[in-house]
Amino acid sequence: MSKTSSSPAVNSASGAAIAFAIGSLLFLVLTLVVKFSISTPAIDADRATVRYQALADMRAAEETTLNTPAWIDQDRQIVRLPVSVALHLAAQAWQNPAQARADLIERANKAAAPLPKVVPQPSAFE
Repeated sequence: MSKTSSSPAVNSASGAAIAFAIGSLLFLVLTLVVKFSISTPAIDADRATVRYQALADMRAAEETTLNTPAWIDQDRQIVRLPVSVALHLAAQAWQNPAQARADLIERANKAAAPLPKVVPQPSAFE
């Protein structure tokens, strides 16, 4: 009787071990199939093109800023000039150093002066 009672216990234990081995093997095979069948792009694949585009945009903006005249502050009459024009004007102005120094001080004081206070309009809801 002891043989018959130990035989089913051995069979269920070996059956569980075989099922576990088959399940583990199946999991391993499916993991490998998924790993090699699905290709994922590199993490930095798109970031490099975005960075190059941002750098190109920044350099184009810098080039425009350096070479295009524009108003910086129209109320104070401050203008942005291209570097070549500004150098030419400075060279012309400093032919007479005393006058150039006086003009420079006047422009600096004008640029640093506070803007006139604007009286706020009363709100329609007040």
